[in-house]
Amino acid sequence: MKNIERFRILVMGRANAGKTTILQRVCNSTEKPEIFDGKGKKCSQRGYHNIEQEVVFQSNPRFVFHDSCGFEAGTVQQFDQMRGFVAERGATMRVNERIHAIWFCIPMTDYHRTVTAAERKFFNECDTGHVPVIVLLTKVDALYLPALRGLLDEGLAIAEAKERAAEKQGELLEKWLDHIKQELGKCQFPPKGYVSLQKMHQESADCSALMDCTANVLNEEGLQRLLISTQQSSIALCVQYAVHR
Repeated sequence: MKNIERFRILVMGRANAGKTTILQRVCNSTEKPEIFDGKGKKCSQRGYHNIEQEVVFQSNPRFVFHDSCGFEAGTVQQFDQMRGFVAERGATMRVNERIHAIWFCIPMTDYHRTVTAAERKFFNECDTGHVPVIVLLTKVDALYLPALRGLLDEGLAIAEAKERAAEKQGELLEKWLDHIKQELGKCQFPPKGYVSLQKMHQESADCSALMDCTANVLNEEGLQRLLISTQQSSIALCVQYAVHR
């Protein structure tokens, strides 16, 4: 563990799932990331869905991200490339090249199709070994409008509907989260954790739930310490692990 210098995460999900925004919040940055080829050479521009490239924010270079494209419309070759990357980077003897966690993003903008054939394919066919997968429900704020419309359809006045919309939004989130857990729980390699993320478009967005969930599913105490020391989003989380763990 002393030889591992950076915490490395593979980020997956559909296009427009808000992945870059989440990474910015995690790293306390509003800047675009820098992209490296894995050998320390900076790339002039981000490759299109090049999973081998390293995504790094200068505000916190101890986090290294790899971005895998959503393969809902992808080829078998793309899926096999991703699975090969997970298998190789999850068990490589080169400790600083290992991935330590996988964040799988499901946007609530597509709440009517939260679990598609692509999600089932990944969780049924991709054995990630000891690398835990956490499902991130992103863009939860998108549930506000359907919640409001539902209340209006029930006959509520606009003022009352607006007052109750946040509560209704929470009920919709719980409903879809339960559905996702039920569907993915049937798969051969189900995720280890779930976390919902709101207001990620705000610079002050709170990522502590994501950090806490990720730390809890890690199977090595040393990796937990590495993650907690690397993350900068929550001093309270650092204190919690220092005191209770």
